[in-house]
Amino acid sequence: MTAKAARNARELLLKEYRGALSTHSKSMPGFPFGSVVPYCLDDQGRPLILISRIAQHTHNLKLDPKCSLLIGEREAEDIQSVGRITVLAEAVQLTDPAAIEAAARRYDRYFPESADYHQAHDFDFWVLNPVRYRYIGGFGAIHWLDNVALANPFAGAVETGMVEHMNQDHAKAIAHYVELSGLPADEPVQLVGIDSEGMHLRIGQGIHWLPFSQTCNTPTQVREALVQLARAEKWPDREAQEA
Repeated sequence: MTAKAARNARELLLKEYRGALSTHSKSMPGFPFGSVVPYCLDDQGRPLILISRIAQHTHNLKLDPKCSLLIGEREAEDIQSVGRITVLAEAVQLTDPAAIEAAARRYDRYFPESADYHQAHDFDFWVLNPVRYRYIGGFGAIHWLDNVALANPFAGAVETGMVEHMNQDHAKAIAHYVELSGLPADEPVQLVGIDSEGMHLRIGQGIHWLPFSQTCNTPTQVREALVQLARAEKWPDREAQEA
């Protein structure tokens, strides 16, 4: 049960791309300070954010790195009955040039409008190192979880190569994924990320994660999964595949 809850929690983190960041207020000591931030997951499966040096939440994190990120299912009619997760974490600013470059390559695929922020507008990358997770999968499905993050085995050059190849040579297959999954088909679409459990598409300004039918641990398995989906008539049920 815990393993399934951890996977469901991780899938919620993958499916969404913005959340409410709560920090300890510097200006109003003792009060939590909430703000909205976009995020993607880094190579270790941790939330990666890009924030301004002059923002209030940045001042707060520099004083106290303890924070939380609350994420809920988008467009939920009844927020009490759908999944949500609170990531309790310690925020760390990236300072190593290699780590910053890797973060920028990944983040900029998800949020291309932010490509110059960290260079021209005094924005910095921060990673939220999870300490614990509080996951609620609906009424009665309440869990404290310690192990949710999953490292991306393809992060870096391998993932970049797969993403670029799909966008350059297999636009029809990507369009089929959009149609198969019922996502909006009236805006430009690009593949922006691949992990062991699925892929991220950027459609217009929105980010959407689609699961593979089975976990993929090698580029060959990813290729087989993408070919299978390109030929499928309906999106495969992962749980049925694993039953």
